[in-house]
This record gives sequence, structure tokens and C-alpha cells, in this order.
Amino acid sequence: MPRLLLPVALALALPLAAPAQVDRLNGRAFATRSPVLAQHGMVCTSHPLASQIGLDVLKAGGSAVDAAIAANAALGLMEPTGNGLGGDLFAIVWDAQGKKLHGLNASGRSPLGLSAAQLQAELAKLGRTTLPSRGLLTVSVPGAVDGWFELHGKFGRLPMRDVLAPAIRYAEEGFAVTQFIAHLWDREVRAAQAERPPGAILEVFAPGGRAPREGEIFRNPGLARTLRALAAGGRDAFYRGAIADETDAFMRAHGGWLRRIDFEKHTSTWVDPVSVNYRGYDVYELPPNSQGIAALQMLNILEGHDLAKLGFNSPETLHLMIEAKKLAFEDRAKFYADPAFAKIPLAGLLAKDYAAARRRLIDPARAALAYDAGNPALERGDTIYLCTADAAGNMVSLIQSNYWNLGSLIAVPGHGFGLQNRGVMFVTHDPAHANAYAPGKRPFQTIIPGFVMKDGQPWLAFGVMGGAMQPQGHVQVLVNQIDFGMNVQEAGDAARWVHEGSSNFDLPKMRDGGFVRLERGVPYESVRALLARGHDVRAGTPTDGFGGYQAIRWDPVNKVYWGASEGRKDGAAMGY
Repeated sequence: MPRLLLPVALALALPLAAPAQVDRLNGRAFATRSPVLAQHGMVCTSHPLASQIGLDVLKAGGSAVDAAIAANAALGLMEPTGNGLGGDLFAIVWDAQGKKLHGLNASGRSPLGLSAAQLQAELAKLGRTTLPSRGLLTVSVPGAVDGWFELHGKFGRLPMRDVLAPAIRYAEEGFAVTQFIAHLWDREVRAAQAERPPGAILEVFAPGGRAPREGEIFRNPGLARTLRALAAGGRDAFYRGAIADETDAFMRAHGGWLRRIDFEKHTSTWVDPVSVNYRGYDVYELPPNSQGIAALQMLNILEGHDLAKLGFNSPETLHLMIEAKKLAFEDRAKFYADPAFAKIPLAGLLAKDYAAARRRLIDPARAALAYDAGNPALERGDTIYLCTADAAGNMVSLIQSNYWNLGSLIAVPGHGFGLQNRGVMFVTHDPAHANAYAPGKRPFQTIIPGFVMKDGQPWLAFGVMGGAMQPQGHVQVLVNQIDFGMNVQEAGDAARWVHEGSSNFDLPKMRDGGFVRLERGVPYESVRALLARGHDVRAGTPTDGFGGYQAIRWDPVNKVYWGASEGRKDGAAMGY
């Protein structure tokens, strides 16, 4: 569409004000509901039954970590389009007794037996130079199960059999599929039917020849058996038992490369979360191979501007945030990778003087068509996010993903889950790139849990699901609370923007400025002003990946948890 026609098109697509679905007496008009408040515990997930399961675990004496694992296990069953046993996991845990934040990187690695040269040969057989989006070559070792047991070993209270029991029961007896998940599920099953991949993906997720519809009961007896094996045999039942053996045999039979040795050698990594201070709040993310520090870089750049004075969703604020995203993503495309294979200038990327230099590149009157990555001093995807808090003050921020909805579309028969396609994130065209493929290497990861401390105390466990939207979403929900004074629910319900087209590992360098999609709640006056600055503005739709948010904020004065789960997904915040 020619840019001259965009104002007319957007005037039709974006109403001057997005009306609230109900007339609210209190709070911001766009909020879908008030926050959930509770003194003893809180669970916020993208599925109401998973939130209920987590709350039941807390009431039974479980810790915030027990509740998080129980909810995550349930989500692998109830929201298989976002996560499952075949995916990866990252978490940040606030340990109230030790008064310390702990970070866990439970992401898997590429097959040890697949060299870079052999990968190139495999790609040549397919007539391509980049990895396909799905299929056997995209599968890396699933890390989530090991992540569960690492978290449980350090912070769990209840036996793992009790933690996994609710998910096992629902897998055997069935549950009613919810609206948003049913939509994604149908889309993924249609994709699998078109591609007809080897294995049992359709047998597991379309047992009647189609995806279950909203309100229909779905059962997964294979997953129930797998969870029972984990409850009885621990993480070795997954990484050193029949699952590893049968995955090895399946891969050999169908031309895949994952082997038992890859499972046996898998380990999670405890890491120190990294942070920047934004207007008195210490915002924490996990270091690469995840993309969390992109949010920190954006906040550092934005800190030099008085966003509160400029106003929420004003053209000036939106312009600065979009440009900050462009700058951070140039560094993301160049530097973020597995630190075991690449020297990442982490301290330089997060330095305030580096952010100040990058900030000076922003023209307040004009959108940039291109930025170069900086020179810091050296020293479509879907996901689930959940957060939990217990009566002892422990809090968990956890994110887990298959990467692309049902991942690789590969499922080893009999186990009830599919394998992730996270390996597609590797660079194959430039062996010198920080994220270039290598055996036994973790690919770049988009999934990021967030956490905020204030005056030495926990303030917010939060996350926003959705690929490259995640750091953009992290910044938006934090700015909404810190700069614009929104409560924890309003911050997630507020209209969002997402910028696409930045330089990426597998895409050409951004030369045209990319484009920004806006939700309907953004005032048209701001749309018009962004267009005048040279932004390519497009009307957003619910399929455009504006993310999905959950959060728990701690009020240390009244000793109350404030929970939120936004209306873009099926989720719920529950407390007691």
C-alpha cells in the first residue's frame, strides 16, 4: 500500500478511541478488570485451570517453585501450542530466605554428532542454505524437564509426584479446550496436515483427524504416562531412560540427528541475572543466549527522556520507544549468542555511557531507516509465561516454549509431546557469526522472564510472551507502571505497539526502517504524527503478535500480592 494512502486506510482501521468492553467505574477505561489481590499466595498463567492447579499446590504447602512446576506441567497439556516437555525453560527465582535472585537457563543444545559441515550437506540435500522452519534439523535437546528438577531440587517442598499429580489427572481424564488456544491449535494441526511430518504429531494433537474445538474435551494418555515416569524416576527417566532411547531410534530411522548421548550430557545452568537501574527500579533479565538484555538496553536509552511528561502513547513517546527498539535490535542481531561459544560484550552493552551514545543517534523528528550495531567495550513464535508467589515471600518468573506453537511438528510416538524447533535460530550462512551453528551449542533464544527489585525488595515478577515482541513488551509494561503510574493489570491491558523488520540473524540488514503495528487503542493523532515522522505504520490485528502478559507485584507496606493476567489470551490471575 503506498504510504500516501496509509492515513486514509488507518483512519478506517484504527478508531479514534477503542471503546472499553464495559463501562468501568474505577481505574483506566481500557482495563479489562481490576488486579487480583491476595495476602498468602498468587498464581498467574495463561490458562485458568493451570492457575487453579498452582494455587491448590500453594494451599497444600507447596512453594512458589512447586506451584510454578505444577502449572507449567498443566500448560504443556492444556496449551500445547505454546509449551511442553519437548521445549526449553528459563526462570528467575526470588529466594526470600536467602534474599537473593537466582537465574536458571534450562535451554537445550544442538546435536553433538551433527557438525557444521554435515549440516551444510543436509541443507544442500534440501536445496537450501538456511535451516527450514520445521522438521528434524530444527530439533535441539529439550531442556524444560531438567529445568523443573533443578528448580525443585533447590526450592521445592512437596514431592514431585504431588506436584505433577494434577497434570497427570487432567491428561487422563481430559479438560475442556479454551477459546484462544483452540484457535491456535486448529491452525497448527492444519499446518501439520499439510506438511505430513514423520512421527506422531497428528496422532497426539488431532486424534480424531482435526484439532479439538472450543469446549470439547481433550485427553492425552501418552503425556500422562510420561509424567508418571518423571514422578517416579526423576529427570533421569527423561534423559537416561526409554524416552532418550526411543528418541534416538526414531531420529536414526527418519534421518534426524538427536541421540541418546545428547540427552545424557544435557545440563541446565544456574546464572546470575543481569540488571540496569531504570528510574530507581532495578530491572533484571537473564544474560544471553536469551534476548533479555535487549529490554535492558532499551530502558537505558529511554531513561534519558522524560516519558511521563511526554505522555502515554503520545507520538513523541512512541517514536522514542520504537527508535530505542531499533537500536537495541541491531546489537541483538550481532552479539547475542551462547556465551560458551562467543565473547559477548555484556558489560559494555548495558553501560549507561554506551546507552547515552546510542541515544544521541535518535532524531526526535524523523524515523531512522537504518542503524549500525554499536561498538560496546569488550569485556512467529509462541510461548507460555507464568509467575507464582507464596506466603513465605518467594516469587518465580518462569517462561517456557516450543518456539513455533507445536514446534518442529515432530513427536516421537508414545510420549504425548512434540519436540521444539529452537534450532532454527542458528545462523548457517556465516561461520564467523556469534550465533553460527556448532554441535553442542545453545541457539539464540527469544524467551525471557523478567523481574524487578525496588529498594532491595522484590517488586515485580513479570513476562510478555511472543518472540521478538518480548523485549518490546517488557519495556512497554514497565514504562506503563513506572512512568505512567498504571497498576499491574492496566499495564498489560493498555494498547501496544510492535516493531518488525529489524536486522536479524537470518535477515538482511534493516535499510527501510521496518514497520510498526499499532493496536486500536492508540489515538489516531499519534498515528498521524508517526506517519509524519516517516514511520511505516500499519494497523494491528489480534494475529500480529502483541504478546501475552502475566505479572505479580508485591506491596511491602500492606504485604499484599497484586496479580494480573491480560485479556489477549485465556489466562487468569488467582490468589488466596
